[in-house]
Amino acid sequence: MNAPPESSARAERAGHWHSSFSAADAVAAGTDYADLTCDDQHVLWVEFFPEEGLNAVVEWTPAGTRRLTPPGYSVRSRVYEYGGGALCLAGDSLVFVNEADQQLYRQSLDSLTCEQLTFAADCRYGGLVHDPLRRRVVAVEEQHDGTVVSHRLVAIDWQGARQLLAEGADFYNSPCLSPDGQRLAWIEWQRPELPWTSSSLCWADLDSQGLPGAVERMGEGESLQQPLFDDSNELLSLTDRTGHWRPWRQTADQWHMLPSREADHAPAPWQLNPRHYLALPDGWLALSWSEQGYGRLALRHADRSEEQQLAQGYTRFRGLAHNSTGLFCLASSRDCSAAVVHVSLASGEVSVLAQASNRLLPEDISHPEPMTYPTAHQELAHGFFYPPRNSQAGLASGERPPLVIFTHGGPTSACYPALDNRIQFWTQRGFAVADLNYRGSVGFGRAYRQRLQGNWGVTDTEDVLAAIDHLTQRGLIDPERVFIRGQSAGGFTTLNSLVHASGRFRAAASLYGVSDLLQLRAVTHKFEADYIDWLIGDPLTQPDRYQERSPLIQAAAISTPTIFFQGLQDAVVLPAQTEQMVAALEEQGVPVQYVKFDEERHGFRQPANLQHVLDTELSFYRMYL
Repeated sequence: MNAPPESSARAERAGHWHSSFSAADAVAAGTDYADLTCDDQHVLWVEFFPEEGLNAVVEWTPAGTRRLTPPGYSVRSRVYEYGGGALCLAGDSLVFVNEADQQLYRQSLDSLTCEQLTFAADCRYGGLVHDPLRRRVVAVEEQHDGTVVSHRLVAIDWQGARQLLAEGADFYNSPCLSPDGQRLAWIEWQRPELPWTSSSLCWADLDSQGLPGAVERMGEGESLQQPLFDDSNELLSLTDRTGHWRPWRQTADQWHMLPSREADHAPAPWQLNPRHYLALPDGWLALSWSEQGYGRLALRHADRSEEQQLAQGYTRFRGLAHNSTGLFCLASSRDCSAAVVHVSLASGEVSVLAQASNRLLPEDISHPEPMTYPTAHQELAHGFFYPPRNSQAGLASGERPPLVIFTHGGPTSACYPALDNRIQFWTQRGFAVADLNYRGSVGFGRAYRQRLQGNWGVTDTEDVLAAIDHLTQRGLIDPERVFIRGQSAGGFTTLNSLVHASGRFRAAASLYGVSDLLQLRAVTHKFEADYIDWLIGDPLTQPDRYQERSPLIQAAAISTPTIFFQGLQDAVVLPAQTEQMVAALEEQGVPVQYVKFDEERHGFRQPANLQHVLDTELSFYRMYL
């Protein structure tokens, strides 16, 4: 009897496995959630619908869910370009920021009719907080007056009347009101600082007109974020003064640290109104934090050391909110890219209210394996390794898979051990993936985060090359078939890795990646106006760094075939910057492919384009396997 023929998938070399999980599937599973808020009758969040390319408010009640945002609207703030806080619940109505005009609208929960509250065409709004005592919403206002961009805190009532609450600082975030409505707190910071290097916590009593009186401040050489008031009207905040963002509370004008793990209880505050911890009734706290990149969630009492861990099947938590029934949050896990969950504080039971679709079977999902590996200067770097996984294919005996390295953007950001369908697209096709939290990433304390100060283009590149060495030594990859990709700041790390060690990579992909630091510095927006100087140095006193670390200037060192993806409406990395990089590599005979999208900005959103990126990048890599 003849043995059955080996399947064609198993007969092919790793990197050419077939998979029914298509690029369209990966993109269709791109649902995400933001701006979760609730009261005892309603739970609301903003949901991204990838097939439509827009954000809508969804309401959950025990009777089910319904989409509230009417046709013609999309809910998204563009304050600081990264937005956040585009929705707040306001009794029997909600207030939201409309993406197209960045104005505030009030919508009844009983109808689809929307009433426009602001008509300032030169302003954007975000960071919304309801003030029920005065029937108004507090917001961060961003005004564009020609080339001058200014920020302030304002209040807008239901008739559209505007009150100025605070101005004079360069930036504001996270306004919050005490439960009795008598105190207002917020975060502010001044250039050239960034919100994760040094910021101030401010608070003031409100007078009979709802205006702040004398303002008190705390913070010098520390980063504070996410102020809130507990049910006793006492003020809390996260601060990294002891090396990690941990919760502190003000009692009788004295500040003391609350019981918590020695870990970051929040990522960097890129967006408005993040919420990673809560003050619950009777002195309890809901805390989320990061341990070696893994998210944790627990209850702790503010005056005791006991801890009750919650939702232990999940690995990332954000957007915490609560009502009398329990805790709500946006969560992710190794098998779920995004979900809205409810956690009963009485029993710990977890209920899923909404969840992103997943078109992979459990046996086809590659799960992250934590990486901590040695790098330069006897330091350690972190990341996650995903082995190739496809139930219909497998590696031949002794065969090692090709590797795709993911370099996250920011660069003061992080990757998380949650289901990422972009990663699964590669592992399904026989590639291993290394998702790196190079030094400078958030979630590992202030000192680790600060390692990129003056070292961008050096430290992150060292960690990329050290990751290849580490995985090679462990026998987990084929070092002759290594690929690297990155978006925005991750594209800069990708291109710089090619400059320093082009021969170690078979091919690369830069998605709207930075290639010229001085061009980026010249056109970047206010929020990041001083970021390049922090990451590289002052170009007037340290011009050599800008020459040595700009991939465009060092393009002669690159011999790796590279594919570039660029949105032609990108105002951060201008198309001209990418086109100059493409031309420089073409001139020296490096294989290059350039894919441009007429209607995309910095960060692609349209499903057809996202699908095209994955399919085209895969085809490009396969030419060099």
